[in-house]
Amino acid sequence: MTASVVAVRADSAKRSRRRGGIVPPWWFAVPAILVYAVVVLYPSIAGAGSAFTDWSGIGNAKSFVGVDNFKQLVHDDQALGALRNTLLLTVAIVVVQNALGLLLALGVHTGIKSRMALRLVFFAPVVVSPVMVSFLWKFVYNPAPDAGLNAALGAVGLGSLRQDWLGNPSIALWSVAFTVIWQCAGYSMVIFLAGLEGVPAELHESAMVDGAGALARFRHITWPLLAPAVTINVMLSTVGGLTLFTQIIAMTNGGPGYATDTLSTVLYKQAFVYGKFGYSTAVALVLALFVAAVSFLQIGYLRSRETTA
Repeated sequence: MTASVVAVRADSAKRSRRRGGIVPPWWFAVPAILVYAVVVLYPSIAGAGSAFTDWSGIGNAKSFVGVDNFKQLVHDDQALGALRNTLLLTVAIVVVQNALGLLLALGVHTGIKSRMALRLVFFAPVVVSPVMVSFLWKFVYNPAPDAGLNAALGAVGLGSLRQDWLGNPSIALWSVAFTVIWQCAGYSMVIFLAGLEGVPAELHESAMVDGAGALARFRHITWPLLAPAVTINVMLSTVGGLTLFTQIIAMTNGGPGYATDTLSTVLYKQAFVYGKFGYSTAVALVLALFVAAVSFLQIGYLRSRETTA
């Protein structure tokens, strides 16, 4: 049987399936979709109405206040400061985490004998609970001069660099960012490593024959073919940074003052500390729309980069 006959039969089979002979079993997903709709979608949509009320979270007493909660949000210095912190954290996490993850992936993708052990070591923090990691680094950031990081700095003659790492408003946010990056860089590494495994070795061999150096091969071969991995990593780290909550609460609770507050911690405090569920829902709604908008713009740009790379 010639290749042309096989191609014609395959094409006719595809056309028959499109005409209705075989349909994708999408209905297998119906039970999961129904559960998701009942557990997630309906409560979310129903709860969004609270953003337009003054509900305190207790009882059913609530009054419609229109867009007053959103007006308050625009003029709330704490919320605006939290937005600034959220954006700074997100930029730091996206840039540093993915750059570090790519470097680690390139390092363990080589032929060194310990590459499998190194992959395990670098990925290990990812599987640890964020709460446990936060308390671990809270101990490392102990402000006492003879404990944690400060003790290590003193031991190597860098005692002048000792800090109250979580108590200094100017560096507390970056201390938390470093903790997140330390834990999640291994996750980015694994995704980049999967992308590197898919780069054909023949392309590198051909480029080497043509005299291309390591940097040239990375720029013109490896980097373009890593576009899907970049898309996944950037999207995940962006959403993670914009919704960061656990590490902030565990390490600083938004302090000192409001220096490390994010939009997620603000909406938590407004609901469960101050009893302003209506205002908290307004913050949550703005955060959700903001994350959706950023994700939509990112996915459009990154997908277009994949097709042109």
